[in-house]
Formats: sequence, structure tokens, C-alpha cells
Amino acid sequence: KKKKKKKPKKKKVEQSDPPRVGLSRMFPSGVYPEGEIQPYKDDNAWRTTSEEMRYNERMANEDPEITYQSIRRASEVHRQVRQRARQYIRPGMSLTQIADYIEDGTRAVVEENGLESGIGFPTGLSLNNCAAHFNPNAGDKTVLQSSDILKVDIGVQVKGRICDSAFTLSWEPTYDKLIEAVKAATDTGIREAGIDVRLGELGGYIQETMESYEVEVDGKVLPVKSIENLSGHSIGLYQIHGGKSVLLVKNEDQTKMEEGEYFAIETFGSTGRGRVVESGEISHYAKIIDAPHVPLRLTTAKSLLKSITKNFGTLPFCRRYLDRAGESKYLLALNHLVQQGIVQDYPPLCDARGAMTAQFEHTILLRPTVKEVVSRGDDY
Repeated sequence: KKKKKKKPKKKKVEQSDPPRVGLSRMFPSGVYPEGEIQPYKDDNAWRTTSEEMRYNERMANEDPEITYQSIRRASEVHRQVRQRARQYIRPGMSLTQIADYIEDGTRAVVEENGLESGIGFPTGLSLNNCAAHFNPNAGDKTVLQSSDILKVDIGVQVKGRICDSAFTLSWEPTYDKLIEAVKAATDTGIREAGIDVRLGELGGYIQETMESYEVEVDGKVLPVKSIENLSGHSIGLYQIHGGKSVLLVKNEDQTKMEEGEYFAIETFGSTGRGRVVESGEISHYAKIIDAPHVPLRLTTAKSLLKSITKNFGTLPFCRRYLDRAGESKYLLALNHLVQQGIVQDYPPLCDARGAMTAQFEHTILLRPTVKEVVSRGDDY
């Protein structure tokens, strides 16, 4: 009897630590995993089985402009990088070290290629009372402490489709209830979102969940508040803030969510006053999409704008990315572009000192038949 030769089993390609394995090696077919599927409810429940809607979806997937593969690829990169980052980040590390770990990982796994694929926006590493838009500039010496609450906001883009998703880390149990509140509020926002849902009402659902929690700190009971002047947002092609806002409190906005739209559903909770102000050194910038054509007197500003357009287009960037692109002594020119209304600056957004803030965020896609939470993972 001939012995059957055993075929050597193909080993599944695993992600390394730090993440350096390109996603195309793990998904050679070019078909990437779907996110979490949530059926539409109430007036839109018919969409799940509608023949017409299923047809629309097939057409969408065949259209390279609309295809869901780009956002799914970006989301899979996000999951793999954040999974490693969550194990890696520890008190005692500098924020620069953490940012480098996440960003170098993202560049490798997404197989960075100019504006085709790469980082979607600077990694947010905002501590404690600061809720958003902090990324260490060159020379920043901030070190993560075990009492800190760290919001990690990571962006990945493929062909202009940006996956925007964030989570909160802490190393002491004091603010666990705050983190739980924000996670629940984000999940409420995702659950209640859908085609034809009004943005003002959605904010009310988010607020209701968020403010049903309280935190006990040193024997004092603090209410968890929705931060009233932060919001989720629609996402356009190469445009992180697409024009529609999902506030975290009930409001009168009658604008509806529409079929085919991408939304970042993000919520922020605070033990402070529940309002943020701009505070601290700026790191985040982005070229304004429909910026006016202003003749620039400053030669340095002209050449900096050229470099920004080439490297980032309208995607947000930070000063460390400019350093990396070989720019130097650019602050005067950069401020000039901001003053001329060509580049928008995004200062860190912070609640009062002593307050603690937390954030969770997912990107959702309002497909014709179902809602897809593209950035959902086993972790959150």
C-alpha cells in the first residue's frame, strides 16, 4: 500500500509584535473581514430582506469608488495595531514612545503608500482632563503615570476611507465606572443610529445612557456628564469631519443620517463640568478642503504648503509628521498658513483641571440593508 504523502499545512500568517506584517500577506484574496452587523429596526427593518436593497449593495461593492473593501481593510489594520498597542502600553513609557509604536505599526500593516493608504490622522494620546487632539510634539517629555487615564484615538485610511476608532486605558480602578459609562454610551449611539435617524434625538439617547452613571472618588460621588461641546461626525473621502455632527447631548438638530454614509460614533464622558476648552500646545493640523486661493507672500509658506499637499492632502497631520517628511524650522510658515485660512489648527481640548475624561469611538457604515460597525473587535 502506498503511503499517502501528507500535504504540508499552510501556516496562517500571524501578526508580529511590534506589528510589521503587511495585511495583504494575511488576506491574499483581498477580501477583508466584515465588521459587526446590526440590523436596522422599526421603520427600517424591511431593508434587511429587501431585494432592491440587496441589489444596491451588490452594485456598491462592485463600484471601486464605493466598495466596502477599503474601509474593511483599514478597520482590520486598526484592530491588529490596537490589539498589540493595548498589550504594549504601560505606565513609565513616554507618550512619544507610545505614538511611535502605534504609528510605525499602522504604516507597516496598512502597507503605507502615499495617499493611497496610510495613517488617517495623528494618534490622539490625551491624558486625564484632556479629552482629544493631543499628540506629543518633538521634545515632549510627558511620561505615562499609573494614575493616568489615557484616550487612544487611532486613524487608518485606505483610498481615502478613514477608520476612526478610539478607546480608553487606565491602570487603577478609581475611574472604572467612568470608562464603563462612556463605553455604554457609545454602544447606545451605535445601536440607535440608522438611516433617517435625526442627529438631535441620537444625542439624547447617548446623554441618557452616559448620565445614568456616577463615579465615587475619595468618598465623593461625582455624576458622569456627556461633554456637551464634543461630537461624533460623518466621515467623507479624505475628510475626517464630513459636515454632520452627532452631539452627545439632546438638541434640536433635525438633520437625518442617510443611506451610504459613514459616521464616527464617539462619546466623551467627564467627571468635571462637561465642557472642553482649547488649551495647550498645538500638534494637530489639516488643510482645509475648500481653502481659498490666497497668494502667499512667504516663500517658506509656499513650499510648506506644497509639502503638506503632497504628503497629506486634506488628511490631518501633526508636527512630528512634518519632521518625518524632512521639514524643519517651519513653525512661522505653518502659523502663516493657519492665519491665511488655508490650514486649520486643532488645539488640545480639555475639561477643567482635576476632571477626568474618557472616550470610546467606532466607525459605522449605513449600508442599504444593514448597519455595519466596521471597527468593532473582540476588545471593544
